[in-house]
Amino acid sequence: MAMHLDTKAFEQAIAGDKPVLVDFWATWCGPCRMIAPVIEEIAEAYDGRALVGKVDVDEEPGLAQRFGVMSIPTLIVFKDGKVVEQAVGARGKQDVAAMLDRHL
Repeated sequence: MAMHLDTKAFEQAIAGDKPVLVDFWATWCGPCRMIAPVIEEIAEAYDGRALVGKVDVDEEPGLAQRFGVMSIPTLIVFKDGKVVEQAVGARGKQDVAAMLDRHL
């Protein structure tokens, strides 16, 4: 299951040694709700190999601003605490999996 990340949990997650996929989303965002099941499937499929988290931009506007999130959903892959890949808009499961696979 994807982790709900607040600022503190976010910092801990990206500081680890595994790649981290973060979904920046909001409850009112239609495309965000469309890809939510994909994010959950990816979290399950990559359990133990990568972390998957979700940041609600309404609850954590500082994180969204820090990473220049202007449109949602925005998916960002972090490795060693740094942004290594980013995609804006709804994506299919294969695309999201490929984003993580490139950084495992």
